[in-house]
Amino acid sequence: MIDELKKNLDTEVNILREIASYIGRHDSAKEDEKKLLEGAIKSLVEGMKIINANVPELLKDVTVAQRLSKKKDNKFEVIKYTWVGSGVEVVLKSKDKSRFLRELNISDKFVKKLKVKDNDEKDKYAEFKASRGYLKLANKLFLSTARKTVMKGTFRDLGVSLRKANLDLLFESYVAMIYLTVLVSFVLAFFVGAFFVFFGIVSVWPFIELRSGGYLGMLGKLFWIPIATPLLTFLVLYFYPSTEKKSIGGRIDQELPFAVIHMSAITGSGIEPSEIFKIIGLSREYPFLRKEVRKVLNQLNLYGYDLTTALTNAAKTAPSEKLAELFSGLATSITSGVNLSDFFEKRAETLLLSYRLEREKYTKLVETFLDIYISIVIAAPMVFLLLIIMMAISGMNVGFGPVQISILAVSIISVLNIIFLVFLQLRQPAY
Repeated sequence: MIDELKKNLDTEVNILREIASYIGRHDSAKEDEKKLLEGAIKSLVEGMKIINANVPELLKDVTVAQRLSKKKDNKFEVIKYTWVGSGVEVVLKSKDKSRFLRELNISDKFVKKLKVKDNDEKDKYAEFKASRGYLKLANKLFLSTARKTVMKGTFRDLGVSLRKANLDLLFESYVAMIYLTVLVSFVLAFFVGAFFVFFGIVSVWPFIELRSGGYLGMLGKLFWIPIATPLLTFLVLYFYPSTEKKSIGGRIDQELPFAVIHMSAITGSGIEPSEIFKIIGLSREYPFLRKEVRKVLNQLNLYGYDLTTALTNAAKTAPSEKLAELFSGLATSITSGVNLSDFFEKRAETLLLSYRLEREKYTKLVETFLDIYISIVIAAPMVFLLLIIMMAISGMNVGFGPVQISILAVSIISVLNIIFLVFLQLRQPAY
């Protein structure tokens, strides 16, 4: 029975490992996950109790002497069961078999539910697919022209902005799409301009009528439409990656101070520097920053670069200047052998100071605009209405009735409120 005891002990060790992992996960789990973990732990504990209850009976049969009787003892039965991806083999009393299997089955159900939740929460990465639709048409018509233009270095700044904006488009394809969009906008603007040359808008149905003359005069007034529309389209598409880069950079600056504090705490435990980026890259707390951190991990794991080279390359394409400085400074610190814990601690202090200054600056800006708001939106309309009322009482013709004055006042106040709200929203820092 020594072999049977060994099988039972090995199974108990595996169960204890699973219980320990579930307990460690319990503290940081969500409420619904905690219930699943508690159910799994409870069923595993019951399974261990069943195994322990059979140990005394197995010990009675342990002997160094050879048995005279060859008759097998039918009290015990070898139970084989696949659990947590591996085979489980224990020796139990026949009457305990169904109860033990039931507890393991309950534990298995809880574990499967946990795995389903983990799979649901995993990031979904889009696969790289061949161009289709509008982009495919742009590649077909203008890819060769765009490639020649890119080779000449005409759109070098656009290429840098495109990489920093993390847009899933090839540089040449984006330039080809600009060419096609400009062409489409020119054709549409030409037909719109031609339409208004020959047709006019009237106030009665069908609101459109054919002009009887004056085509050259109208053409002189509308000739700018086919010129300005393609130019405006080109400028919008050219500067779009730059604006997207600034937006992403602001989001990264929002997360960076707290991520650096996290890095400083991790570094204090003496962990390898590359593992720091792995932890941050897998964390869900920094959705924008971790995309840049994963660039470092890709260069380490896929391209085989060392950490300093990977950090230097990632700094060149980082949308945030603060992040680029962090990567460059970290690469220099690793090369020179500086204590990384001190480096992260000092950088965290600097970033937090910048965070506080930005908040204070925005608070003062809000206070200034509050004074302007009170003067323009509250005091000015009241003074304006009093003047109109006094003019009406004195008999002067102001040209507005009471209803018109009310509508005008409400409209002006509404527009001013919208302007102030939009401006404050645009000026509000991302963090």
